[in-house]
Amino acid sequence: MIYGRVDGINKDWSRITLGCWQIAPSGGWGDICPPEDADKVVQTALDNGITAFDTAEGYGDGESERRLGKALGSQKDSVIIISKIWPDAELTFKAYQHCLNNSLKALGRDYVDLYLIHWPGSYFNTREKSARLAEFMHKIKQSGKATTVGLSNFQSRDLTLLGNELQKFSMNEVPYSLLDRAYEGETLSLCQKAGIPYMAFSPTAQGLLARPMSREDLRMPTRKNHFLYQSQVYPHAQKVWETVRDIARELNRKPVEVALAWVLTRDNIFTAIVGSRKPLQVLEFAQSAELKLSPDSLLRLTTASDQFPMVKKGH
Repeated sequence: MIYGRVDGINKDWSRITLGCWQIAPSGGWGDICPPEDADKVVQTALDNGITAFDTAEGYGDGESERRLGKALGSQKDSVIIISKIWPDAELTFKAYQHCLNNSLKALGRDYVDLYLIHWPGSYFNTREKSARLAEFMHKIKQSGKATTVGLSNFQSRDLTLLGNELQKFSMNEVPYSLLDRAYEGETLSLCQKAGIPYMAFSPTAQGLLARPMSREDLRMPTRKNHFLYQSQVYPHAQKVWETVRDIARELNRKPVEVALAWVLTRDNIFTAIVGSRKPLQVLEFAQSAELKLSPDSLLRLTTASDQFPMVKKGH
C-alpha cells in the first residue's frame, strides 16, 4: 500500500479508502450484507493496509457507522474515519452538533478525522447559507470532535459561493472515473487554488469498470437509477470497460486494479474510495495503488475515456 498525509491529520492515509455504504442495509444496495460479512470486509481492509474508512449518517440511517465502529474494535483510534452530515439538517450549530454526536455514538468514538457535508444540493445556494455552513463546520473543528472538515459533491458554483471561507475546508469528495470526469475544469481549478485535494468515489463506476455485470448486479437500485446504466448509455460505457479488461489481461492484473490505477494518476486525486460487501473483492482492489501503468496503457485508457460520448467533463 502507498500512503499520504493530509494537513491536520497525523496519520498515514492509504491511497485506497474503504467505502462503507455497502456494508449496511440501504435503499441503494438493499439488505444484502449481513453484519458478519461487514466485519470480514473491514478486517480484510485492515489486513491489507487500508487505513481510511468512509461512512455517513445517511448510509443505512447510521447502521454503516455502527457496523464500522464495531468491526474496527480496538483499532478504531489508529485509523482514519470519515463521516458526513446530510445537508437537510437545520442550519443551526446545535443541529450540526446533534448530528455529529449521533455519528460519534454510532462509531463508538470521541471524534472523526474528517467530517464532510454530504451534498450541497439547493441547501447552500446563497452566500449567506454558505457562510453559515463554513462557520458551523469550523466550530465543529475547533471543538475537537472533528480533526478536519471538508465538502462532498461541491462543484464550481457551490465553491464560489463559499468565497474566502473555502479555505476552512480540507477535502472535496467527488465522483471520478474513466466514465465520469465532471469535476475537472473550473471545479478542479478552484480546489487546486485553495489547496483542497479530491477523494474520488465511484472510481470504478459502481463496478462497471471492475468486472462483467451480471443480471443481479444490474438490478441493484443504485445502478438502475444511474445514468451510466441507462439503455442508451450502457453499450458505450462497455466499450471503455473492454479497454480496461484488455489492459488487465496484458498485465495479468484485475480490471479493478487498472481502473483504479488510472484514477490515482489524475490531477488532485489524493485517494480513491472503493466499496464492497465481499472480502474477496477487497483483496482484489487493495493493492491497486501499487500498480504503475505504462505511458501506453495510460494513453489508451484516457483515449477511451475521451471517446466515451456521454462522459461528463468539467464544471
